[in-house]
Amino acid sequence: MNYKSDKPYPIPRVEAKNQYYAKLLLEDYAGSVSEDTAIHLYLFQSLALKNEKEFVDVIKHISEVEMHHLRLLGETIQLLGVKPVYGSISSLNMFKPWSSINVNYSTDLKKILEFNIRSEQNAIKNYQYHRSIIKDQYIKHLLSRIIEDEEIHLSFFLTFYQKKFKL
Repeated sequence: MNYKSDKPYPIPRVEAKNQYYAKLLLEDYAGSVSEDTAIHLYLFQSLALKNEKEFVDVIKHISEVEMHHLRLLGETIQLLGVKPVYGSISSLNMFKPWSSINVNYSTDLKKILEFNIRSEQNAIKNYQYHRSIIKDQYIKHLLSRIIEDEEIHLSFFLTFYQKKFKL
C-alpha cells in the first residue's frame, strides 16, 4: 500500500518573509487539527489497538508521513520569519500552545475510524483554505503536495471502515 503520493516533495522555499502566512501554517503545523495532533493521535492508536495489526501497521506508516509534513511546514514557517513553535495564534494574536487535549483517546475501532476520517477531511479542508489565501507560489505548491498525501490517508480510513463495518 502507498502511504503517500509518488510525487516528490518540494524543497521548503518562500517568496518573502510573511508573518501572516506563518500564522496560517502554524494551524496546520500544531493547531487542534494539525500534523502534530495527527502524529500523537496515530501513535496513541498504534499502542491502544495492538490487536488490530493491519490497522496499526498502516497508521505507523501514515504517522511517518505526517512527521515529514511537520518538518516541511516547520522549515517553511521558519523561512517566513517565525519560530516553528508547537501551537497556533488566535484571531486575537494570542499564542495557544498545542495540547494533548486535541488527541481523541477512544479505543473503540469504529469510533477511531470515524474520528480519523473527520480529522483527515478537516485537515484537507484547512489546507485547501490556506492554499486559497496564500499567494506565495512555493507554499501553495507545498500545500498541494501535502493535500495529496492527506487524500491517500483519508482513502485508507474510508476503505478500512467499509471493510470492517460493511457500509
